[in-house]
Amino acid sequence: MIGIYNEILYRPLFNIMVYLQGVIPGGDLGLTIVVLTVLIRVLFSPLSLKTIKSQQSMKELSPKIEEVKAKFKDDKAAQSAAIMKLYKDNNVNPLAGCLPLLIQLPILIALYQVFIRGITPESLTLLYGFISAPEVIHHNFLGIFDVTARSRLLTLFAGGFQFIQSKQSMALQADGGDSPAGGKEMAALSKQMLYFFPIMIIIIGWNLPAGLILYWIATTVFSVFEQTYIRGKSTKPRHAQNTDRMSNS
Repeated sequence: MIGIYNEILYRPLFNIMVYLQGVIPGGDLGLTIVVLTVLIRVLFSPLSLKTIKSQQSMKELSPKIEEVKAKFKDDKAAQSAAIMKLYKDNNVNPLAGCLPLLIQLPILIALYQVFIRGITPESLTLLYGFISAPEVIHHNFLGIFDVTARSRLLTLFAGGFQFIQSKQSMALQADGGDSPAGGKEMAALSKQMLYFFPIMIIIIGWNLPAGLILYWIATTVFSVFEQTYIRGKSTKPRHAQNTDRMSNS
């Protein structure tokens, strides 16, 4: 199983990293990490956007779902049937947000492993025949810091970007409509997570190589742009959204 995982995910990503490192000016390994991370996120952006849209659609339906639960609180079978009908009538799949995430997760884990193992004489044995081994590997990112060493300043930046992304995610969910019953508890939990995740990123990344922190910053900043795009579309006037749907169909 590990062998299949390596051949399908780890080895192709490693070869792409080595190839990019060879064509990027100066062989900048830090820049290679950023470029590869962005390329992977762009490749999966349709899935990520689908996940965000699904979460937003579920949020918009929350008040109606709570009404159904209150109406059929003594009949669980009727409650489930009414909720499923609500999903169907609004073209919402409650599982639509999970599948894209499950597809992306193994690839992001493999990408993380590629970055943490780096380019070593041992790993170069995994190169395909048409990929040339790099003559020189520069571990500096834009000549500023060594990506194989820890960077406390970069880790603080990672925590800051994570805070921005988490806050933006909360705002995106809030755009979905009024809070349902239990919304106060969920709002309190979301507020705790707003500070919890950035702090955890700083704690975990404090002693990690700067290359991994660059990876996290690149994927976090990309998420910010994704969410900005979604929020921009969701705040369009309703007639403009209908025009977009007609033009895409």
